[in-house]
Amino acid sequence: MKKVLATAVVLVYCTLAGAQTSKSLFWKKDGVQVSEIVSQEADLYKEVGHHGPAVENTHFALRIYFNDSGAIDVYSKSGRGLELEQYKWYPTAEQQEKYGAGCDEYRVGKTVGLGGIALWDGKSEVKLKATRGRTARVGDTKNGSFAEMIAYGVPYMKDTVDISIRIDMSRKTRTAVVTASELSGKEVMFLTGVNYHPGETVKCGDGFIFAWGIHPADVSESPIPIGAGMFYKTGDFGPMEVTPDMIRIISKPASSVSTTVVAASTKEAELNTAKRFENFMIR
Repeated sequence: MKKVLATAVVLVYCTLAGAQTSKSLFWKKDGVQVSEIVSQEADLYKEVGHHGPAVENTHFALRIYFNDSGAIDVYSKSGRGLELEQYKWYPTAEQQEKYGAGCDEYRVGKTVGLGGIALWDGKSEVKLKATRGRTARVGDTKNGSFAEMIAYGVPYMKDTVDISIRIDMSRKTRTAVVTASELSGKEVMFLTGVNYHPGETVKCGDGFIFAWGIHPADVSESPIPIGAGMFYKTGDFGPMEVTPDMIRIISKPASSVSTTVVAASTKEAELNTAKRFENFMIR
């Protein structure tokens, strides 16, 4: 029986090897995949599977939290296949050990995580508090898959704005593009960046930010070193700012900005060390 099960798992990975991206969105109560969730309740963090819409390539998955945080979280993988539909972000310790399933070891905390979005009012961070509801979407594109979260009626500088966070993953690359937009075209200042924890290696330079190391144990008893990085256009943002838990950048007034993010871990064969990840980030 064990031999048959192991063979079946290998076949799943081989079948999925040609499919480079996928997406996932579902209600916890039934587990049925859907393409959209529209709700006047702005916080469905506990009701939606993996806490919000998610998208993946073979190396990592990203989810956008269905709450005010605007945070993007990371699921690290081996690079061998797609996993969201099978494990729904939370594989067991046995599945990780026997079948090489990925792991949820990136701890966002109170930050926007890896490339997540908040606003900046000139003095402080403004979370995406949706006063007129929130929409989550996932789907396929010509080149891959996407996940999107829209917050409607976010109070901002004596006005309200509608903010979209969209992640696009392409079959052509292991990176993902995060685009933040104000849907009516109003110009705002977007806050984004890469969060980190004590003990991690953190480096930043002209158009890049990255961190490598072990995040504090949260859902894992034996966390592994993982990496998170961002590329951005320097002309779209002001100077980098270092906070106790975030290397952040704040955009110049704009209706839309984009960054490119990447994640890696010791579970994979490609960018599985701090040095390899650094070489990828500093080109």
